[in-house]
Amino acid sequence: MKIAVLGAGSWGTALAISACQNATARHQVTLWARDAAQAAQIRAQQVNTRYLPGVALPAPLQVRAGPVSAVVAGQDLVIVATPMSGLRGLLGELQTCTAPVAWLCKGFEAARSPSFGLLAHEVKEQEAPDLIAGVLSGPSFALEVAQGRPTALVAASEHAPVCAALVEALHGPSLRVYANDDVTGVEVGGAVKNVLAIATGLCDGLGLGLNARAALITRGLAEMTRLGLALGARADTFMGLSGLGDLVLTATGDLSRNRKVGLLLAQGMAPRQAADSLGHVAEGVYCARTVVQRAARLGVEMPISQAVDALLAGQLAAGDAVAALMGREPRHEHL
Repeated sequence: MKIAVLGAGSWGTALAISACQNATARHQVTLWARDAAQAAQIRAQQVNTRYLPGVALPAPLQVRAGPVSAVVAGQDLVIVATPMSGLRGLLGELQTCTAPVAWLCKGFEAARSPSFGLLAHEVKEQEAPDLIAGVLSGPSFALEVAQGRPTALVAASEHAPVCAALVEALHGPSLRVYANDDVTGVEVGGAVKNVLAIATGLCDGLGLGLNARAALITRGLAEMTRLGLALGARADTFMGLSGLGDLVLTATGDLSRNRKVGLLLAQGMAPRQAADSLGHVAEGVYCARTVVQRAARLGVEMPISQAVDALLAGQLAAGDAVAALMGREPRHEHL
């Protein structure tokens, strides 16, 4: 199988390594970098030193730059591994692609005035409505995937060939891929968990304890589910890999960039400084506002996400955000 991975960040590189090392399949894998100098450096060193230092690339993995059209020509599967901010542009370049396409980004696009920000499949409908496409998501840190540690992901699309291609490309001894047709649910889970991970990192950074962490994760899952249902998703999706699974990993794992942002905010660091200090994109910082906007338009209550958005906007201090959540009126537990 011929596979092109567009985007040489940590996640794109990790997935390219995993596909290339699938010994039973013997795929031909190409990793595309937008920056020709970065591509040349990766080829020369056989390591992506910026995003996955210390992880050697398999010799058969091809690393290229140049026009996207030339890279995707003749491929059996194209995987878009950019942050949400880069998705629209790449989808525009893939309008005539005939191979199945899947994106990895988790989040909402930043709001485009006067509209609110969109989920990835909504961006696709605007930029490349004829693409046969879907999303690959689930609880996964790039480093562990690159190291071949056991991981389970979910491939979601309304087109069965997309899920089948992702399973064929990636399913192996250390990586399991489950199929799903609830694209909206999978994308909402992948987006909202990043915002909730910031809240959980804040909670841990303030030393509020394990009880508080459990409460935030549980009530955060309820928020995520409410928004997903309002957008047309299925409730059971949020009890799966892209909902509960990804939320637990991102909210508690030490490799989580969004959790790290919360920890830094608890130390008194400014939101922009906290995000910039990571050297990588923390999607929760950029999509918190859109999560709150979409929820408000739909009449969905999301107090944890609202507190994170206010904190990132400088409207609340860390301690005040916690006080606002704990000071809410008592009510019955429900979604």
